Amino acid sequence: MARVGLNQQRLVLAGAELADEAGFDAVTVSELARRFGVKTASLYSHVRGSEDLRTRIALLALEELADRGSEALAGRAGKDALVALGGVYRDYATEHPGRYDAMRHRLDPETAATSAGPRHAELSRAVLRAYDLDDADEVHAVRLLGSVFHGFVSLELAGSFDHSQPPPEESWVRTLDALDLLLRSWSSS
Repeated sequence: MARVGLNQQRLVLAGAELADEAGFDAVTVSELARRFGVKTASLYSHVRGSEDLRTRIALLALEELADRGSEALAGRAGKDALVALGGVYRDYATEHPGRYDAMRHRLDPETAATSAGPRHAELSRAVLRAYDLDDADEVHAVRLLGSVFHGFVSLELAGSFDHSQPPPEESWVRTLDALDLLLRSWSSS
């Protein structure tokens, strides 16, 4: 008998909410069972354990962010697309810090290949089309965008920019300007 209408989707969403409230490391099957007022064993018919739950939260976060990115890039190119995609990462991380952290959860190669992860690379490639990079340079540039977006956002979430002026928003704008300049002047060597 299913208690309190539990199913896999509801557990994953509750786990994602828990991650946003208390941090991704706080997500366990036993903590969710406690929150739902059920025995831990009753959740194992929906998830295989805490690792499976965390993986499913990571997959959810990757999907949500890819959907937002696709929406934000529609009709945009060049710097406009770069700013839009960067903003999606930053906004999502602010709104859903635990889910954002979940995206760093290591996935096995098969799961990663079928996740929304490859869509993230495609979104970056869509941004880069306006910069006319060759295939090899495009791979480097995709990695650069990911590193800059994730690096800046992770540092900002950790409070690393809280102790000095100017505000992080100004640095973010300057970072995106610098990325645009770099990508416009990128040449194969």
